[in-house]
Amino acid sequence: MSNGSDMEGYEEQQGESIVSSLIKEVSGLGAKLKLKNEDEEFSPFEGIEKAQVLQEARNFDIGEFVLKKPHECRQIMVQMLYLLYQDEKLSPDETSRVFFGCTKLFQSNDANLRRMVYLFIKELALATKADEVIIVIQSLVKDMTSSDMLYTANAIRVLSKIVDTQFLTSIDRYFKQSIVDKNPVVASAALVSGMHLAKNPGNSDVVRRWVSEVNEALNTSNDMVQYHALRLLYDIRKHDTHAVAKVVLQLSRSMLKSPLAMCQLVKYASSLLKRDDFSDNNKRTLLDFLDSCLRHKHEMVIYEAARAMCKLPDTTQRELSPAITVLQMFLSSSKPALRFAAVRTLNQVAMTHPEAVMKCNDEMESLINDSNRSIATLALTTLLKTGNESSIERLMKQISTFMNEIGDEFKM
Repeated sequence: MSNGSDMEGYEEQQGESIVSSLIKEVSGLGAKLKLKNEDEEFSPFEGIEKAQVLQEARNFDIGEFVLKKPHECRQIMVQMLYLLYQDEKLSPDETSRVFFGCTKLFQSNDANLRRMVYLFIKELALATKADEVIIVIQSLVKDMTSSDMLYTANAIRVLSKIVDTQFLTSIDRYFKQSIVDKNPVVASAALVSGMHLAKNPGNSDVVRRWVSEVNEALNTSNDMVQYHALRLLYDIRKHDTHAVAKVVLQLSRSMLKSPLAMCQLVKYASSLLKRDDFSDNNKRTLLDFLDSCLRHKHEMVIYEAARAMCKLPDTTQRELSPAITVLQMFLSSSKPALRFAAVRTLNQVAMTHPEAVMKCNDEMESLINDSNRSIATLALTTLLKTGNESSIERLMKQISTFMNEIGDEFKM
């Protein structure tokens, strides 16, 4: 099942990870790993020295080299990244020269080179001083307003990693424009960048000024943009409990289009329901919202709502019944992920409300022979918590068949 941490990975959907970028470029360094003997391999980075790479990086200042040899420029940056990840330190003068060289690479329109430039700047900026980073910020701001979606989205991501509060204030209008951009890739990049920027207390006042744009993005038809807009809106409001409650209550009546956003809204509603200072009327509204989510068309939302209801404190068996019924249906699903999620949640509920889970015993007994041994083991241990004397005796006889097929955690 999906959660917030799973979704944050989506922010880099249009960018290349460090590892994948290195792997791609390594293939061009010596294209294939050279063999000392028939069965022996060695790294294509073997013998690389900082002085040599820095000397080659001086070619960035030569316009003809940048325009005609983008592939070689990428190779130089890959070598530099490799050295940085080997804890090779650059002096202040060396860092400044490299950053100045990076600004010259923006004159090339080679898409692959530009993507490597974004990656290179983001990683090198972590090891340099703020005043030196300013060298490349103007080039990034220019790309941020480009008509090319690839340039715009990646420039936004890099800026959010390296810009300071003072400079952010001067360019925040570009972030606002990007949040409401019609292209979902650009809008999501801006919203996720806003989440990163909001983590710095110094940026909080700037990010709060984006509320109207974030609300506009929340009404978009794109699932991922809507999800990211909700996440950023919560980050802006999270220090004000009343403001958070107002947002959640308002959205709980409107039913967001995005399943991802609905799952996140369920989590926010669940956290509010656990608060002692939340009014009974508002709790009733949110409980009705969770109940309505049990009839959502998307299985992910249904499961999140059922799990949230099962985790609420001081719930009675009667209040749990709708959620248990949904999980009972999931036990018969053809999807292993749904079966596993349902049986794991029921296993947890059985610790406090074994009577509520007993009605699922027939379905769980059929899972004892499930091909997924994690599902089978969870079903068996749940049945041990909910069964009567005769059923437990029967189950104990089946346990011996599991012992050679499961890990130590389940054995215990």
